Amino acid sequence: MKVELFVPCFVDQFSPETGFNMLKLLESVGCTVHYNPEQTCCGAPAFNAGHWEDSREIGEKVLNEIALDKTLVCGAASCTAMIRNSYDLLFQNSSFHNKYRQLQKRNFELSEFLVDVLKIETLPAQLHAKVAFIDACQALNHCRIKDQPRKLLSMVEGLQLIEIPCANECCGFGGTFSVNAEAISIQMAEQKIQHVLAVGAEIIVSTDYACLLHLGSYITKNNLPLKVMHLADVLVAGSK
Repeated sequence: MKVELFVPCFVDQFSPETGFNMLKLLESVGCTVHYNPEQTCCGAPAFNAGHWEDSREIGEKVLNEIALDKTLVCGAASCTAMIRNSYDLLFQNSSFHNKYRQLQKRNFELSEFLVDVLKIETLPAQLHAKVAFIDACQALNHCRIKDQPRKLLSMVEGLQLIEIPCANECCGFGGTFSVNAEAISIQMAEQKIQHVLAVGAEIIVSTDYACLLHLGSYITKNNLPLKVMHLADVLVAGSK
C-alpha cells in the first residue's frame, strides 16, 4: 500500500529518530512510504489556542502537500484528530471542502492503521521490559484508539504490558495548558508517574510524543528510574 507519512512536529523537533522508526516500521510491513520534507505542522497548536485563521493557513498547506492517491499515516493521534475532526470547522463550505473530506477518509494514526487497515498479526520486535501504556487524550477521546496499540505491544517478544490505574486520565500536558496552568500540569504528571512506579513498570509508552515529552521531563528532573518510548520505537526494537 502507498502511504504518506506525517511526522508530528514534536517528533521532528525532539525525537527525529522516532520519525525514522515510523518509516522503518511501515516499510517492514510492506508499505511504500512517501514523506514530504516540506511538511511542518497539522495546525493543532494554533487551533487549540484559538488562532483559527493561523490554523486554517497551516491546514491549507497540509491539504496542498498531501497526495490523495495515498493513505495518510500520522505518528500522533493529535494530528489525526486535527485532520479528521477539526478540519471540519476550518474548511466547511470553502474551496478546500472536497479535498479535506477525501483526506478524512484516508487519514489514520499509526496503530489504527497497522491494526484496523493492514490487519497486522505479528511483528519481529523484541524488548525485554515491563511496559506501562498510557492513553493519549486525543487518541482515546477523539479517535477511539485504545485496543490497537495494546494489541501491537502484545506482539513484541519479551514485553510485559502492565495496565496502570487511571490509564485514561490526562498526563497533564494538554498543549498550552502545561504553560498556563503549570502547577496543576506538574501535579497531573506526578500522579501519572506514581501510578507507573507503583506497578513496577520500567518504560512508559504512548502513541503521542507530546505526552512522553511532558512525562519524560518530570522523570529527568526528579531522577526517577523510568524511561519513555514512542510506540513506533518499541515496535522496531530488536528487529533487523
